[in-house]
Amino acid sequence: MFLVEKLVIKNKDIKLVDISFEIQESFALVGQSGSGKSLSLKAILGMLPKNLDIDISIKSDFELKRGLSLSIVPQNPFTALSPLTKIKDQFLIDIKKAEKFMRYVELDKNLLFRYPSELSGGQLQRVIIAMALCTKPKLLMLDEPTTALDTRTKESILNLIKRLQKLMGYKILFVTHDVDATRSLCEEIAILKNGTIVERGLVYEVLENPVSEYAKKLIASNFKYRGKRS
Repeated sequence: MFLVEKLVIKNKDIKLVDISFEIQESFALVGQSGSGKSLSLKAILGMLPKNLDIDISIKSDFELKRGLSLSIVPQNPFTALSPLTKIKDQFLIDIKKAEKFMRYVELDKNLLFRYPSELSGGQLQRVIIAMALCTKPKLLMLDEPTTALDTRTKESILNLIKRLQKLMGYKILFVTHDVDATRSLCEEIAILKNGTIVERGLVYEVLENPVSEYAKKLIASNFKYRGKRS
């Protein structure tokens, strides 16, 4: 169980986020830039600046520890790693375990001995996923993990995360503006607008039959943009 009973974030007297949700297996927080989705993720991780007023209540059947039970895959793999350090020295586990997790993400173990600049964007994101999973987290948090990737690589990364979920049993919190990406990864979805949830439900139900006007416009614009891009 992972239940966010209350998550309220304020900047002085201005309320930035006021939401609650429960993750059964995989849950997507979807919204445009500034909707509060990344703020919510960082609040759960305890990564927000101290000048913000945070009121958060979480019920979980596992202890919440960032880097252990909670792991994050960030948006940009190119800035997530030190460019001057070989991949193997950024895992913080022994080489045999690192090789094991490289196999999990379908990468050659020899890439451990290269620098980040020698890998493609897709390879780097797989490395980041391997690092996030090596602590065997209970909740994997994804912060726009495919933004910097092309369409084919994006789909392979999302499929990989889903396959590994079946193997390792972690829950997923997927923060994204990409509505279509939620189809292949998540069972449930909540759509954010100005820090509040305007619609939630099963992914296929919300995407096929949105109720709120905002959700209808967001979903329609997303697919229209995707069609032009392809």
